[in-house]
Amino acid sequence: MDKIEIWQEGEYKYPLAFEFRPNLRKYLIDDGATHPCMLVLPGGGYAVVVPPEGELVAKHFNELGYNCFVMTYTTNQTMREPVMDQAMRDLARAIRFVRKNASEYRVDPAKVCICGFSAAGHVCASVCDYWDEISDENPLYEGISARPDAAILSYPVITSGKFAHQDSFRFLLGSDIYDRDDEEAKALLDKYSLEKHVKSTNPPCFIWQTETDDLVPVENSYLYAEACKKAGVKYVHKTFPRGHHGLSIPTEEWAEGKFGEPYTAEQSFALVKAIKEGLIEFDGDPESLLDFLKPWPYDPNAPKFPEVCVWLELADEFIKGL
Repeated sequence: MDKIEIWQEGEYKYPLAFEFRPNLRKYLIDDGATHPCMLVLPGGGYAVVVPPEGELVAKHFNELGYNCFVMTYTTNQTMREPVMDQAMRDLARAIRFVRKNASEYRVDPAKVCICGFSAAGHVCASVCDYWDEISDENPLYEGISARPDAAILSYPVITSGKFAHQDSFRFLLGSDIYDRDDEEAKALLDKYSLEKHVKSTNPPCFIWQTETDDLVPVENSYLYAEACKKAGVKYVHKTFPRGHHGLSIPTEEWAEGKFGEPYTAEQSFALVKAIKEGLIEFDGDPESLLDFLKPWPYDPNAPKFPEVCVWLELADEFIKGL
């Protein structure tokens, strides 16, 4: 599948990316018509970008009438170089890129939506909160807004406080971010505790999660929904009574691990190659950095969560009703 580069040569400067640059893979409806757009961002704790929340999700949104792109953004697998605002800037550039090239990809530039899972929910919510502060130095994108027209936050990382998924913030802001007691660390944790920065100009938001999420506490979703309510932002907040973290769309296809090619792991592949070439030191087997790609064993007796699959139709109904 062709890769769409969103950063031009020399623009992208994350120091440990090596041969990787953030990119898009397109999933377009082949009918010649113009459709709303969904940018899909898989999660991975700001350490990796996992396949189960990519192609599978995009193809289901195709069925609902969206032209889709799966985005691979900046992560920090070795916890040596904090991501900071780079992933947020990646997404802002992707939104501007899609709007600029809307006619080529047959998308409505006034209906560019984003859907992020887990830590990618944090990337999406960051752009929802800060879209009007994310500048772009490339004159090609002058005057093109980075504001999404709607956002779907799927079991999102939101808060850096009591209910934080702390590892996500360590990969995002530095491994010592919770050990420091200085003003810079406090300011960073405050800035990226996104429930604190929702404002009336945020895009409409559909938020969903399971009450029994075993990794990111469900309170993250409640906090962001409450912030949307207080700011007067249109939103829907849906929780399901059971289900673990990372459900994506828990169909039989998902249970069998049929996620397509693992292109979302491109930065990890580049990192492993750099280690093998001696460009970066690493203790242990560099191939272990790709363990997250190993297929999980299919267990036909494992718990199923078919009721969770309805989140797509609910989100679609919300977006098309705006």
